[in-house]
Amino acid sequence: MNTSAKMEELEVLRVKLEVLKSEHRDLDAAIDALHQRGSADMLTIKRLKKQKLVLKDRIVALEDRILPDIIA
Repeated sequence: MNTSAKMEELEVLRVKLEVLKSEHRDLDAAIDALHQRGSADMLTIKRLKKQKLVLKDRIVALEDRILPDIIA
């Protein structure tokens, strides 16, 4: 893979990463809003938290692809 293709791939990964982080923040805000209401449906909150965990796993995987751990 040449350098420009590698840089384009990294840019795409960075954009995807920012989208996932934004979705993660949105889910966090939604969960907080449901808690603030007090009459939150626990099943809905549980589902949102599960989605948030899935997003976190995807975020970590993308971060590892962008900046892999190198043991020196």
